[in-house]
Amino acid sequence: MADTTPPPTPADRSLTAPLWAARILWTATGIILALAMDRTEGMAASGALMAAWWTVVAGVLVALVVPGCLGLTLVRFAVPGSVPAAVLLVAATASDDAVSIALSAGGAVLVVAMSALVLWSGFGEAMVQGSAYGHERRLPLRPPVAHSAAIVVSWCVWTTVATLAVAAAADDRPAGAAGLAAAGIGGGAVLVRSIHRFSRRWLVLVPAGLVVHDHVVLGETLMVPRQSVASARLAPAGTEALDLTGPAAGFAIEIAVRSAATVLLAADRRHPRGVAVHAQSFLVAPSRPGRALRAAAAHRLPVG
Repeated sequence: MADTTPPPTPADRSLTAPLWAARILWTATGIILALAMDRTEGMAASGALMAAWWTVVAGVLVALVVPGCLGLTLVRFAVPGSVPAAVLLVAATASDDAVSIALSAGGAVLVVAMSALVLWSGFGEAMVQGSAYGHERRLPLRPPVAHSAAIVVSWCVWTTVATLAVAAAADDRPAGAAGLAAAGIGGGAVLVRSIHRFSRRWLVLVPAGLVVHDHVVLGETLMVPRQSVASARLAPAGTEALDLTGPAAGFAIEIAVRSAATVLLAADRRHPRGVAVHAQSFLVAPSRPGRALRAAAAHRLPVG
């Protein structure tokens, strides 16, 4: 009988490179913005503000050094959330000396570049793979469109509150800063919990087959044994496969099984216990579909 066990997965440079780039870029961002704050009247005098910034810098660095799903959530929450504060710093130094302007502008450019990096799908894959077990290969799934829109709106509200808190602290208005900070912390905790649900959505390739780990769409994890996988391919237009994408935008992968799989969909108002569906094929939406299919082929699953 032919050996169907997948070969050991070697270290993938495409997964380590984004992490090292993020570590270096964030270290530079933290130092440059701290120097700019130190030269800015009001911010330099606010010890709490400087302490808060260094706490953010240290927390993100820890998440980058020890990659995982929780770290991905924290990084994607904190780094883009620093952009409005960096813009506020640029405005505060607009009339200062050339060095202060250069530091604040350079820091703002770096934090925007860092935000683009951490929101990139390749970075997300590197982070979630960091907490994988053994030969497990985790491939993040794209979030459903409706959920993405809700999170973006909530994030914009939170960043507005956080930026106002920073401005109040810089203007030496401790009561206003404390109130806004309390609101920001409470709202941020709720938002982090929501974002974390999407950091834990993966298509997982394991020696025994494949797994769809998605508590947003599914009521329980879907496991398909290797021998039951008939094929994996880019989903054709008009496919009748069961949609497990959310729905998400972009290309999906259609996975066909040899015998109907029982899929338990997540509970909703109409079905508080979820709905069990028997499917001969189903759709998932990895953030990088082509890479997911190549990984499936390397895992000796039928592709095409």
